[in-house]
Amino acid sequence: MRHESRSPNPNVAAADATMREPPLRLASGMLAALEALRNHAVDPPQRRNLDRVIENVRRLAADADASTARFRILLDAVPDAVTLHDEEGRILDANAAACRSYGYTLEELLHMRVHDLNPSLPHDHMRRLLETFELGRTVTEETTNRRRNGDIFPVEVHSSAFLDGGKRRIVAVARDLSGRRNIDAELRTSEARYRLLLQAMDKGVLVQDANGSIVSANPAACRILGMSEAEVLALRRDDLRDWRFVDEHGDAVDLGHLPGFRAIKLGRNVESSLLGVYLPHLHLYRWLSATAVPQFEAGQARPFQVITTFSDVTALKRQADLFDKTQRLAGIGGWELDDLRGTLFWTEEMYRIHDLPTGSAVNEARALAFYDEEERRQLRRALQEARTAARPFDLELRMTTAIGRSRWVRVMGQPLVRHGRIYGVAGTVQDITERKLVEDQLKRQASTDRVTGLPNREAALAQLGRMLAESGDGAGPAVLYVDIDRFKLVNDVLGHVEGDHVLLEAAERLLRCAAGTQATVARFGGDEFLLLVRDIADFALLMALAERITATFHRPFHHGGSEFLLTVSVGIARAPNDGDSVQQLVNHAEAAMLEAKRRGRNIWQPFDHELARDLGDRLLMESLLRRALDSGEFRLVYQPKIDLARSSVIGMEALLRWNSPQLGEVSPSHFIQHAENSGEIVRIGAWVIGEACRALRAWRDAGLGLRHVAVNVSFRQLLGGSVLDAVQSALRECGLPGNALEIEMTERVLIEDAGDTVEMFSALRRMGVSLTIDDFGEGYSSLNYLRRLPIDGLKISHTFMQGIPVNPVDSNICQAIVQIARSLGMKLTAEGVETDAQREFLLQLGAPYAQGYLFSPPLEAARVADFLEAWGDNGNG
Repeated sequence: MRHESRSPNPNVAAADATMREPPLRLASGMLAALEALRNHAVDPPQRRNLDRVIENVRRLAADADASTARFRILLDAVPDAVTLHDEEGRILDANAAACRSYGYTLEELLHMRVHDLNPSLPHDHMRRLLETFELGRTVTEETTNRRRNGDIFPVEVHSSAFLDGGKRRIVAVARDLSGRRNIDAELRTSEARYRLLLQAMDKGVLVQDANGSIVSANPAACRILGMSEAEVLALRRDDLRDWRFVDEHGDAVDLGHLPGFRAIKLGRNVESSLLGVYLPHLHLYRWLSATAVPQFEAGQARPFQVITTFSDVTALKRQADLFDKTQRLAGIGGWELDDLRGTLFWTEEMYRIHDLPTGSAVNEARALAFYDEEERRQLRRALQEARTAARPFDLELRMTTAIGRSRWVRVMGQPLVRHGRIYGVAGTVQDITERKLVEDQLKRQASTDRVTGLPNREAALAQLGRMLAESGDGAGPAVLYVDIDRFKLVNDVLGHVEGDHVLLEAAERLLRCAAGTQATVARFGGDEFLLLVRDIADFALLMALAERITATFHRPFHHGGSEFLLTVSVGIARAPNDGDSVQQLVNHAEAAMLEAKRRGRNIWQPFDHELARDLGDRLLMESLLRRALDSGEFRLVYQPKIDLARSSVIGMEALLRWNSPQLGEVSPSHFIQHAENSGEIVRIGAWVIGEACRALRAWRDAGLGLRHVAVNVSFRQLLGGSVLDAVQSALRECGLPGNALEIEMTERVLIEDAGDTVEMFSALRRMGVSLTIDDFGEGYSSLNYLRRLPIDGLKISHTFMQGIPVNPVDSNICQAIVQIARSLGMKLTAEGVETDAQREFLLQLGAPYAQGYLFSPPLEAARVADFLEAWGDNGNG
């Protein structure tokens, strides 16, 4: 709520003065209110905390040297709101809990009255309050207070009065009852549910006290025992001596070994006891499956009661005995319907399959009743056609036996014919449940990932489709797209066998994250997983799940004798906001995951409208890129590479530019990624190599002595192997030797399919092509791969040059890269050189080559000759 400004409280200054003196009167006045509050506390830890506070207040009240600072610390230690009032209700002081509870600062409270905190109080509340208690006594009342934001909440207020310099003061301690009332309501609801559950259970439940006397019984217990509730509760131990109890083998059981009595004696669960009970009042035996669980009060070693649950398994016991006798027989039952006599005959195996006692009365209607409506309709139709058209049948149907077990059976039948007339139908029923289970297992295997045991891609998409079809209004399923960052490095370093072990552990971690969420975890691809969450409206739950997923990968993996960390990028999409079809949700979750990777990995990202626009932009960009090459929209510009020591031009680096009719000039940092994602980079890259070689050929034909031209190659060109064909074709077409071409690539190629990379690099080297790592130090910087791969040179990224020479970190990094290149015998070029100071720094380090705007911006091919002439170099540096 809005707190209106008031005129200064005349008691504020007085209160400040009072609190600067030893606050003994207030400490003494607080004792009565705190002791009343302690007496009303129901939570033991809370009561112990108040005991400590009261003891400290007593010490303070008895201490003539007590300080205001000590009192303030003690006052703020009280967990409930404490306020000090004068006779007019003005607030003279308050503790920290009061400020938190009401939402005001102490300064604000000192300008308020009790009616500001409780507008419902009568205007003469303070007068009535003072009239109701004598000094030193407390008044307790339940009322409601108001917070700063307008929330009304219930409180229990304990008030006490004392004299302070002849003036009456009131201490009020207010306890927030919101939580207690919620707990009371939840407790009542829980008790009601418990009673309903006991009433509805088909299992018997008996509660016995520590002496074994029955104190509670649910209706199922009374029904199974054949007694009323009053009769059950009146049972005593001596009454049970006539019941006679036997174990599953028929041996007598003493009363002391019954589950309930044993649980009381042993103080532990007695589970799944099969017990035969002779009930004398019913003159029959019943078989019970019983479990007894003792209940303990806190800190007690002996149970105060025991709860026994039991089921009537008499029919199951009889069926089990029947199965033992018939399992040696053939597993096919025979049947015959004789329409002339109106009879149905079953062999013993038929009774076993249907879980009926042998010889039980059966007829056609009862036999059909074991099948669900659809199966019953099929079987009835088959019987009718056998009777009328002499048509045999062979069906596989699902049935439910007399005791509720589900079975698959193969039902075969053919007409019975006598003297040319059909008088009935006969056939067999075979239990094929196991065969069906095997078939189901094969189906599950077809939809299960071999490595992790999770649902595979097809199963995940099918499950998401079912979730969408079953989702209600306003809420739909959510997809979490989880990708393990840089997982390919695991396979390259440890091998695929260990990589599969890592995937299995990753799957187990995801399953633990999803526990309790009813989410389906599936393996969607190589290192990609999906979590499908059904009908979730609260996005906070998805956030919590995504946080658990990223957090669980903070723990290291241990495989192949190595310890390493993996991170995940998670994208989230929800129906219906982010899509109403399977493909839309998966695509949008993947787009969000890719955005998470772009933002740095090891984070989660929800799909939103901006990403939707980005997705649309990406589709547009990829569409335009597919036409750009054929439409002649690309061109190359060239930046000179300078020999620093000789100040001569040694070559050119070709840089790609795109002028789109629809988008205008598009930055390479923007469109290259789209070209890589769409695969167009392969065609574009081949064109770049050819165009750069043609330019070098033209310069040489014009008498310019440039040594080489460098081109940037994407890791995707290297992965596909297309770069070899493009280089061979361009060099052959232009009549250039291999050393006329330099290939530059980023450090990403160092971990992408290392085996194929080594072979391809070796083939390029054999052709004479020079290989250089561009922007060294920005990416993976794997020195191990530098040792293994046939690399000729390194380029220092322009990002490190920006701080040269004033930034010591950038200076040290550049110095280290120079040392690495020198140690490995590699050529070194610094990019982004823009100042003389940077050039001097590189010269002092011994860096041989550089390029940047200090020397020249990128040039159109036609302007290269003019540049060389102005530089005073023919390119023969």
